Amino acid sequence: MVKITLDRTQGDFGFEARDADGHSVLIDASESIGGANSGIRPMQLLLMGLGGCSGIDIVSILKKQREPVEGFSMEVEGDREPGKEPSLWKNVHIVFILKGNIDVAKATKACALSMEKYCSVAETLRRAGTMITWESRIVA
Repeated sequence: MVKITLDRTQGDFGFEARDADGHSVLIDASESIGGANSGIRPMQLLLMGLGGCSGIDIVSILKKQREPVEGFSMEVEGDREPGKEPSLWKNVHIVFILKGNIDVAKATKACALSMEKYCSVAETLRRAGTMITWESRIVA
């Protein structure tokens, strides 16, 4: 079982969320709805979780294949359902940017395995109807 605690720390909507190991993240609403813009929006946090989950998978797979991942970044973009409550993620696109002398086919396969088989966040979003697309790039 995973336990997360949240305490309101700033204004009406500012919270600090902590896990059992003491790691924390600040969450808040936008100023347009009364927040102080002092933290990440919950729906943005979900996309960050998607990037983190898939990133861990991809690095793990490439390490097992002894591929030299010298750097790794991601760009995650999403569009939410307009005019709906709740407004779910409709489309999400991820660009995986790997740095190193990495075999292109192995990098592509690692990304596919994460996105199609291993990443629990991706599967959670898909089950909610989100269309997830991705691409991988290798840079020198």
